[in-house]
Amino acid sequence: MNKNYTVIAAAILASLALAGCNKPEVVAPPAPIIVTTPAPAPAAADPVVIAVPGPKGATGATGATGDTGNTGSTGNTGATGSTGYTGATGATGNTGSTGYTGATGATGATGNTGNQGNQGNPGTPAK
Repeated sequence: MNKNYTVIAAAILASLALAGCNKPEVVAPPAPIIVTTPAPAPAAADPVVIAVPGPKGATGATGATGDTGNTGSTGNTGATGSTGYTGATGATGNTGSTGYTGATGATGATGNTGNQGNQGNPGTPAK
């Protein structure tokens, strides 16, 4: 707080405190009691002393600055946030290049020779 404001605040508080003080009031003496019995007359009432307030005193000095308060407690943990949206599906990738034609395979081994065939029937002699 700015020092000027502190002095002003202290002056306002002092004036409010003084305004709330009890001020003596003039009190009228009680009415005499009339007794109709042959008792002795009542004694005279005591004189009433009226207090007259003196002039207002000077404003008191500003009080010392108070001690710093304790640190407050740690606040509660906030709520968990909402789950985010699922992202869009990605685009399909490009088709790969066609591979090279493989090399021609080696020629296979020569097969085994077949068995000898049966001898044919003798033919009919010529005429």
